[in-house]
Formats: sequence, structure tokens, C-alpha cells
Amino acid sequence: MTAKNEWPSSLDDNELDELDRYLRAHTGERDLLLDGVHGLLSALAVGPLLVLPDEWLHEVLHEPFEDENEGNRVLALLAKLNDSISAELDVEAYEPILGEVVTEETGPLLSAAGWCEGFSRGIDLRAALWENRLAEDPQLMELLGPVMALAVDEGVLSAEAEFEKLSDDEYDECLAQVPMVLHAVSQYWQSKPATEAEVETMVLQQRPDENDETPPRQRSGHWVH
Repeated sequence: MTAKNEWPSSLDDNELDELDRYLRAHTGERDLLLDGVHGLLSALAVGPLLVLPDEWLHEVLHEPFEDENEGNRVLALLAKLNDSISAELDVEAYEPILGEVVTEETGPLLSAAGWCEGFSRGIDLRAALWENRLAEDPQLMELLGPVMALAVDEGVLSAEAEFEKLSDDEYDECLAQVPMVLHAVSQYWQSKPATEAEVETMVLQQRPDENDETPPRQRSGHWVH
């Protein structure tokens, strides 16, 4: 995992390793690891509306804790990670936590795939608001450009048109722009907050219809726009 700039509220290396070990020991094939959790919480930190832990913890924790002490410790680490994101963005100390992939040709490489997957799931938790704005306001789409390019390159985001793989330099450039993207997106939602109509639409979409026998829609974790 990548090291993060020092900031008082950030997890230190030992805490990051501790949380990483727990997640690796208690996740399945499609579950988020530390890089994905960081992406998820980053999307929530800069998004249109507050998302409470009760809404996002199910994306992170999938098994009961062995005991109360373990539960308290893991929840404290997650809370600290969550709180650190906004603080780091405010002081320009934010860095995405990246995963590592190993290939026979190049050996170990840092990858944004997990972070992007988590970011997309964070968007899904307020999907109606994001989808509406992405469809109606090209500014938001433009702001998200570097993150979307990474997500397409990693196969996290499906695109209608085919795109060539990013070069190493292009990939690194997109990664370098992630902190600026998040800050700009946060400023966007502060200057153009969700309207009452948008929130009402979101609530209606999330409310189950007692007369509808159609199975609930299963979100894939990919952005829809």
C-alpha cells in the first residue's frame, strides 16, 4: 500500500497495516480491501449528501466480530480513516491508497483498480443524485475526468466507446490529479448542492414499492451515467 503524507488524524503505517490485515482475513472475492475502502470513503467525503456509517459499513464489514475488543478496534480504525480524508483534502495532504498487482513481465506495480472500485460504490450509495448531475451538468463529468479515465483503464467503469489503454505516463498523470479532482468535486457540490427535487427523486427511488413484485435492482458497483 502507498504511504500517506503525515497528518495528525491520519492512520500511521502500523494502523494501516492492521486494518489491511483484518480486511484481507475477512473479505470475499468481490469485497473491498483497504484501497477500495479508501476509495469508497473518499467518494462519500466529497459527495452531495451525508452518508452515515449505517449505510456504508455493510460495504466494508461482512462477518461478525470475534469479540467486542476486536469490533471496537476495527470500527475505531475505520472512523479514523474516514475522518482523515476531509482533513487531508483541506491541507492538500491527500493521497489515494493504492493496491499492488504482480505481473510476470514487470513485477509488482501499484494499481488504482481497488480505489476506483470503492469510489464507484461510494457514488452508488447516492446514485440518483450523481447520475442526474452527470447527465445534466457536463462540468461534473469534466471534473471527474482523470478518475473516470483510471476507472475505464482498470475495467471498473464500462464505456460505450473503446479507449486505448493509458500509457504509463498518462496513468501516473491521472493518479497525480486525484487529490485535485476530489477537492474540485467537493467544491462543486458545495456551490451547487442537491436540490429538493433531486433529493425527493432519490428518496422515491430508494423507497420499496409494496405492490411491485419485481426483484430489487442489484447495483454492480459501476457508475451509471
